[in-house]
Amino acid sequence: MSTQGSRVAFVSQSLREAIEGGQYSPGDRLPTESQLAKEFEVSRPTVRAALRDLQALALVKTQHGVGTFVQEAQPIHAGLERLDSISESIRRSGHEPGMQYQSRVLRPLMPEEAEKLDLSADSIALEIRRSILSDNQVVAYSYDLMPVGVFPEGEDPMVLQGSLFTYLKEERGLFPDYAVAEIHAVSSDRIAWDTRATNTLYVLLDQVHYSAEDVPLLYSRTYFLEGRYAFRVIRNAGTQEILKSQ
Repeated sequence: MSTQGSRVAFVSQSLREAIEGGQYSPGDRLPTESQLAKEFEVSRPTVRAALRDLQALALVKTQHGVGTFVQEAQPIHAGLERLDSISESIRRSGHEPGMQYQSRVLRPLMPEEAEKLDLSADSIALEIRRSILSDNQVVAYSYDLMPVGVFPEGEDPMVLQGSLFTYLKEERGLFPDYAVAEIHAVSSDRIAWDTRATNTLYVLLDQVHYSAEDVPLLYSRTYFLEGRYAFRVIRNAGTQEILKSQ
């Protein structure tokens, strides 16, 4: 991470901890950009970038000419540029994550799946189907493939109970470092296996997760219910202005 990026991350994380720790309550106005820049010994553009990060997480809202205010708990929002477990993004939004496994089965890969995972066509993977919940309400349905080798053949699939990221890190010592993702709008009545489900409109995040050594660890097709889980992207014209101010 660049020096500028590390400064922004430090300010963003510090403010987030202050908000989550109760130093600032919902509705409170944060100190001004100048005050925060002086407190953290950084430039105002750095503070501004950190506040944009918090706004993307729906933790604060800036009213131009008035100030930046801590928000009440909001529906789930996640920044697309951040690679994190879905459970953690739900928790950061002030909700309680949950997981219900529909099935876990070892099976041969389809040709297009093998290509995604950079494996031969006769390879075996663990197929996982999960409902992802927030405050006991389904917000997404996920179809995941974990290659054997990542999930060793012969291991009981029932060991998978919660976050797949947690399993990879704590049980396999593997760390998803980056992902290559595609986003699609999907309308279908065949996504959900819950017969009570009435939603048919989804945002599909189709992605392969890789280790730092470029090894595919997980291929996921996660269908987020429209209106229950929203993605945000921070867009800017570049970092030249910020860099010049340092």
